[in-house]
Amino acid sequence: MNSLEMSKPISESIPEGAEADLVPGKQDCLRSVPAHVSSERRVSRCRLHQEAIVDHLFTVMGEAATPIARTGLAAEGLLERQHLQEWVIAHPQVLGESVLVVTAEYDRWADTDGVPARDRLDVLGLDVTGRLVVVELKRGTADRDVHLQAITYAALVSRFDLSTLTQAHRDFLSRRGQNLDFDACRQRLLDHVDGEWSPELLQRPRQVIIAADFPKQVTHSVVWLSEMSLDIDLIQVGLWKVEGHVVAGFTKVYPTPEVEEFTLTPARVEGEAAAKKLQERARSRNAVHVLVGAGLPPEGTKLLMTPRHGTTEAIRNAINAWVEEDSSRATAVWTNNTAQPLIWDADGASYSPTGLANHIFTSVTSRTADGIQGTTWWDVDTSQVPSDVDSEEWATLAGLNLSGLAKQLNGTRKDWTELHTLLCAVPAGRWTTYGDVAAVIGSHAVPVGRHLSTCGQCPSPWRVLNAAGRVSNGFQWADQTRTDTPAEVLGTEGVRFNGAVADAEKRLGPDALRQLLDI
Repeated sequence: MNSLEMSKPISESIPEGAEADLVPGKQDCLRSVPAHVSSERRVSRCRLHQEAIVDHLFTVMGEAATPIARTGLAAEGLLERQHLQEWVIAHPQVLGESVLVVTAEYDRWADTDGVPARDRLDVLGLDVTGRLVVVELKRGTADRDVHLQAITYAALVSRFDLSTLTQAHRDFLSRRGQNLDFDACRQRLLDHVDGEWSPELLQRPRQVIIAADFPKQVTHSVVWLSEMSLDIDLIQVGLWKVEGHVVAGFTKVYPTPEVEEFTLTPARVEGEAAAKKLQERARSRNAVHVLVGAGLPPEGTKLLMTPRHGTTEAIRNAINAWVEEDSSRATAVWTNNTAQPLIWDADGASYSPTGLANHIFTSVTSRTADGIQGTTWWDVDTSQVPSDVDSEEWATLAGLNLSGLAKQLNGTRKDWTELHTLLCAVPAGRWTTYGDVAAVIGSHAVPVGRHLSTCGQCPSPWRVLNAAGRVSNGFQWADQTRTDTPAEVLGTEGVRFNGAVADAEKRLGPDALRQLLDI
């Protein structure tokens, strides 16, 4: 069964005077936007006043499209705390990229704040930039003052420090059957943040309100609060009945990309130093998440330690002398664990790159590290080539640390659907390279090569060679009984070889491959 979404298109460019054609609710929204904002931007900004993000949803069977009935949490007997809250905790990606849930149903406010214990913060998260995420949940239409509740909770948690958050996280995990000590919970929070821990950023929580719908009082207020540099996201949760099953969808209805571009960003730039730090961090994903998502380095890759960021020359010399006493202190093994991907050879324990760098720093100096970027400390050991990786492609990683590799891979993914489609389009008598394919599908030569060596169902894998035009030493047939070589198969298709190198005139580069996808 496939789902088909049909939404009303909204013009990205609306001429002057177009506001008169809008329904009254949208006209009200436009009046809440400052007059200096252009007509096009004012209209774009009011997209959240559409009646629904998905107007029509269908199940499709061949040529037939059957409408799917919309429903709601209350109608299905689903509760705010037992169901909606648990969905968010289990899938925090609905709150934004790389959010760690710190606690839920938090009510341990100081008495001096005057907040009764019955007031509970639904969910509190921490994003990868080091910023708190305050979440308010409503299973139906949001209350008219829901944004005031979110602001109140944001003001309260803005006073939290690392110790407060650590204790809250420890209590939360304990209630859910995970018993970690205080130091382990503290390190978990530190490991989640990409870069140094910033108390200033904790004072600027982001707020997320999730509801089935939002009244105009809320949407108007949120637009204005955005102008005042408060970050509030509105996320609409919708439910549909599909063949007896309930399907839930979460859609961010505010701010739209246009609003974030011309409203929120300038406000942050003009704000205090903490806001600038936030903007800089938010431009890139956590390096570890990028690497795991791209599938590079492969599981089991050896890493070599070279102290860099956050150290002086004297400290680096001291660390190097310490390593000479035990060479296992300078090596680790990579695993695809986004929280603690490094297994240190010195003790066999798991660490995050920054966590291990901090541990080494403290072991040598007896001081607490301040702002180390641990992903700069660990280099790929290209002297040890994985069995399923082409040695020449692997050699291109020489000199790269995890931070540098993540910058190269940012935006890549491990979805191989487009790869298979592309390989189907490569005709007999032509060949391409792992790097050429990677450039077209948004990946890297090494994970492409590893996938082809283990896929078993990839079309025409013999038509993909390494950058030198040679058959990869990691190539293997899905049919283990085959005795012919990829070079022999290519030869029968009309590709000549000069020694072990294929005819360069038969190569399809990235531009030619993109044309194949367009056909």
